[in-house]
Amino acid sequence: MKDFAALVARVDQTTRTSAKTDALADYFARASDDDRLWTVALFSGRRPRRAITTTQLREWAAERAGLPLWLVEESYPNVGDLAETIALILPPPSRGSNRSLAEWIALLRSLAEMAPERRKAEVVAAWEALDAQERFIFNKLLTGGWRIGVSQKLMTRALARATGRDEAEMAHRLMGAWDPATTTWHALIEAEDAAADLSRPYPFCLAYQLDEGPESLGDPANWRAEWKWDGIRGQLILREGQHFVWSRGEELMTDRFPELARACDFLPPGTVIDGEILAWRDGPLPFNDLQKRIGRKTVPAKLLRDAPVALAAYDLLEDEGRDIRAHPFAERRARLERLTAELPKDAPVVLPPLIAFDDWESLAATRASARDHAAEGVMLKHAASPYHTGRKRGDWWKWKLDPLLIDAVMIYAQAGHGRRANLFTDFTFAVWNGAELVPFTKAYSGLTDAEFRRITAWVRKNTLQRFGPVRQVAPRLVFEIAFEGIHESPRHKSGVALRFPRMARWREDKPPEEAGTLDELKAMLAAYG
Repeated sequence: MKDFAALVARVDQTTRTSAKTDALADYFARASDDDRLWTVALFSGRRPRRAITTTQLREWAAERAGLPLWLVEESYPNVGDLAETIALILPPPSRGSNRSLAEWIALLRSLAEMAPERRKAEVVAAWEALDAQERFIFNKLLTGGWRIGVSQKLMTRALARATGRDEAEMAHRLMGAWDPATTTWHALIEAEDAAADLSRPYPFCLAYQLDEGPESLGDPANWRAEWKWDGIRGQLILREGQHFVWSRGEELMTDRFPELARACDFLPPGTVIDGEILAWRDGPLPFNDLQKRIGRKTVPAKLLRDAPVALAAYDLLEDEGRDIRAHPFAERRARLERLTAELPKDAPVVLPPLIAFDDWESLAATRASARDHAAEGVMLKHAASPYHTGRKRGDWWKWKLDPLLIDAVMIYAQAGHGRRANLFTDFTFAVWNGAELVPFTKAYSGLTDAEFRRITAWVRKNTLQRFGPVRQVAPRLVFEIAFEGIHESPRHKSGVALRFPRMARWREDKPPEEAGTLDELKAMLAAYG
């Protein structure tokens, strides 16, 4: 654990990508295979299942530290992280430990099978054997809230350097449903047949946001345009008579979208398609229809009828069992068109046509009608571009419509977490319905730290009531709220819910009386919902 704790400290103490890569590569080059495997697992979101509630941890820590529970509860919001709070309040360890990371995780995985008293004894004994940094990590693993500043791409780069292998190959090996409890470092990283897993997806190619017009991209004849629909990015994998559906977040979603099983009836094995899973009936339905199915392990028959899904196919990654990601997009698209040419109308895979345009001006005019096509904007892909791993500037761009906007009054504030634990950053906003302010959304991003500090000082002076960590504030501050979509929601008092709300700016120039109204939101709902 000591080496892993030292790695986390090195990574956490720098914002430089090169320094983090160096730290990870050094660690991967010298750690044991079991520790390396679990490190990769932790940094890619594969954590041990949580066996202890946070309430129990707070109670045990208060008892061990000799502090009243209320004091621990009050300390937690100020620190902003429960794992760190507990590590700080515990007395110094009475002994040391030479257990490796893998051995500590083995203990964590065994806790669920223990009787409650034994579980508590094991956790307290662990605290007695670990220093402050090691306790912090142990507590993070206990709470299941593992978030350290290491991206998948950064970890992949470090792995490639430490093993002498290609970065794209490493990224592909780490995809899929592998479990550190049932695989080995050799099988995951070194074995020649590691990529033979039938279900394994490819790393997704991601686009950059195009903030200005596309004129800087050069000759429009070199580009292809598609609608950017709002669904769930996914890969449909057909191999050896089986099908698998993966999200961009590496979540296996096969059972959640049973309609896609019929793809095996129409498409040959050895096919992998990248696309957008959408609620679909002769065209894309609003995202709200798809949202009703998100998070469900099983889908009732009525929902299957009301919100059927299809995969809008955007790209072909594997054809006849061969990886064709290095081929130009124009060729991959042509292959995809041939593959889907004979699909029946009721097939669960559809091929959206490319958007025809002769120049950037005509494409801009088409883009302006995106919401009429249930789209967020358009995608631009260079005809010669390969299917990159991750995000690479230059070949793929998303040219989204400007967001919808409304001015709103802040009525509640709550402190953030982590480095923003001492700032109020999470706000509830309201609009006018006659003389009444009606809450309609929450937002916590879009402003600078300096603005959050100023708002925090204001909140502390203008609090009307407290409800636990939430403060009701005087309805005086106005903010411009940006959002991508709006839909009806009977669960909310306002009757509407927003898609990706955030604070576009603090309207210090506007009094609360001039904020937006519920009627404005309902007009947007009628136009774009």
